[in-house]
Amino acid sequence: MPVHSASIDTVAPAQWDALVPSGQPFLRHAFLRALEDSGSLGPRSGWRAEHFLGYQDGQLVAALPAYRKWHSYGEYVFDHSWADACRRAGIAYYPKLLVAIPFSPVSGPRVLAASPQAGVELLSAVPGYLQAEGLSSAHVNFTDPLADAFLSEQPGWLQRYGCQFHWHNRGYRDFQDFLDALSSRKRKQMRKEREQVAAQGIEFEWLEGHQLSEALWDFVYACYANTYEIRGQSPYLTRTFFSLLAEGMPEAIRVVLARQGSRPVAMAFSLTGGDSFYGRYWGCLAEFDRLHFETCFYQGMDYAIAHGVQRFDAGAQGEHKLVRGFEPVITRSWHYLTHPGLKDAVTGFLEQERVGVLAYAEEARGALPYRQTLE
Repeated sequence: MPVHSASIDTVAPAQWDALVPSGQPFLRHAFLRALEDSGSLGPRSGWRAEHFLGYQDGQLVAALPAYRKWHSYGEYVFDHSWADACRRAGIAYYPKLLVAIPFSPVSGPRVLAASPQAGVELLSAVPGYLQAEGLSSAHVNFTDPLADAFLSEQPGWLQRYGCQFHWHNRGYRDFQDFLDALSSRKRKQMRKEREQVAAQGIEFEWLEGHQLSEALWDFVYACYANTYEIRGQSPYLTRTFFSLLAEGMPEAIRVVLARQGSRPVAMAFSLTGGDSFYGRYWGCLAEFDRLHFETCFYQGMDYAIAHGVQRFDAGAQGEHKLVRGFEPVITRSWHYLTHPGLKDAVTGFLEQERVGVLAYAEEARGALPYRQTLE
C-alpha cells in the first residue's frame, strides 16, 4: 500500500523532481509547493493534498499528484452534471479524489514513476483507497500517452475525451511568415487587430521571473484577480503564490506587460518548458480594443517563433483561438466510479460524448484559417 501525504513538503524536492520528465513545469516540486504553501489549496478552498507516494529502500519510485476535493471547480474536466445526478438520487458524490494539476488544464504525465511496474502498482492501489476512505470516485485529468497506456490496462476506469486548441510553430521565420500561411481574409484580420492595438500607443515588454519586482507582481496579481472579479468570482490563486513561484522556479516564468506610455495596463503570465509555451493567466485594469488577442495570443506566437518553441498552449476553451490558427487537439481523462448505477450511466454518456467531441474536432479543423491543409 502506498504512503499518502497531506503535503508536498513531506517529499524531498530532489526525489520528486527526479520522477518528473524535463520540460514539465507544472509537475515540479516548486510549483506544487507554491500552490500548497500559498494557501491557494487547503481546507477552506475545498482542496486537500493527498499525494500517492511509492518508496523502495527509502527512495521515491512512484508518485501521483492527488487531491481530495469537496467540489468540482478548478478542474476543467466538467463533472458537475454527474454530481447533480448523484444529489438527486441521494448518492454522495463528494468528497472525491483528483489526480491533476490544480487550476491548470495542461496535458502531461500524471503517473510519475521510475519504472512501469512502480507506476502500475501505485495506480492499482487507488480503488482500494477509495473504498477504505469512503470516496465516491477517482479522476485523472489531462493525461499523457504513458498514463493512458497504464490506465487502459487497469480494470474499471472510463476514458473521456475533450478538445483544446494549440498553436504549432512550423518553423516560421517571423510573424509575417506565419501570416503568409493564412487565407487572405484572415491574414488581413490579424494584421488589422495588431495595428489597432499599436494605434492606442501600447507597447510590450517581456520579463522572466527573476526580473519582476514585488511591485510588478502586485500588478500581475491585480490583473489576474480582476478577470475573476468582473464575473463575480473569487480568484483561485493567492497573491503569495506568485511570489513563491518566482522564488522557486523563476527561470520557467514569462510575463509580458502591456504598457501605454510608462503605465502598465495589462499582462499575460506564462510558463515555459521543453518545446512548449504555456499561456496561463491574463488580465487588464482598463479596456482597450483588441488588447486581449494581442496580449494572450499574438505576443505568445511572437515569443514562440523568436525562441524556437514548437507548441503554444494558451489554455482551455477556444473557438476564438481557432480562427487565429490554433488547431484542435484531443485531450483525455480517466474516471473510476464506485457506485455501479452511476458508472453504468456515465459509461453510456461518455460513449455518446466521445462521438460528439471527435466530430467537433474534425469540423473545427475544417474551419482553420490556413491556405493549405495541415499535415
